[in-house]
Amino acid sequence: MTDAAREPGAIVAAVERIADRLAEEREYLTELDSAIGDADHGTNVNRGFRAALEAVEETDDASAQDLVQTVGMTLVSEVGGAAGPLYGGSFMHASGELAEGITAESTVAFGEAFLEKVRDRGGAEVGAKTMVDALTPAVHTYKKSIEQDDLTPLAALAKAVDAAERGVDFTLPIRATKGRASYLGWRSVGHQDPGATSTLFILEEIHATAEEYLNGEDERDAGSPSTPDDGEGE
Repeated sequence: MTDAAREPGAIVAAVERIADRLAEEREYLTELDSAIGDADHGTNVNRGFRAALEAVEETDDASAQDLVQTVGMTLVSEVGGAAGPLYGGSFMHASGELAEGITAESTVAFGEAFLEKVRDRGGAEVGAKTMVDALTPAVHTYKKSIEQDDLTPLAALAKAVDAAERGVDFTLPIRATKGRASYLGWRSVGHQDPGATSTLFILEEIHATAEEYLNGEDERDAGSPSTPDDGEGE
């Protein structure tokens, strides 16, 4: 994918984009979380990724794996609520997949490891109205695009973002069965999940960074399932 020498710069650039995007979307995420949660998701992820950016910018001679590990550790220590352990712990768990660098194969493994940790820690599956509803179709679509459809990583990322967006939309009409939103029961129906939404924003900024760093990649027309894919049958 990227030249090994450019990998650390790509990671820092991605974290910067994510931090800036979450700062821009802080009030929107707070509004979403006010309806079904503690109204702190926007503030928490904004603070966490801003701290993560400062941490990676201060890290010298670090590999991509080291930088992602630093992001995870910072999120765990800086982000309150459920987001810190979910995002931070999953970045830490998945960072080992980048030990040999950023490749199509290692990013597929990274996504799967990240999703695995989110599911294990949060106990949620597709349909529970959580970040898993955006993350699962994104990870499975990316894997299928690379391994079965033989797409470039950039094209695969575009498809993954589209799948995540549909996953976010999928959270609107369903009842929450995990997290604080589950306390509302059927009153959670009609509200978009803030965790799924911030996951989409993160994926969009990763894709934007990839567009910048993966020069010469073919970006192809991206389509994906109309409902979140739980991975069955792939």
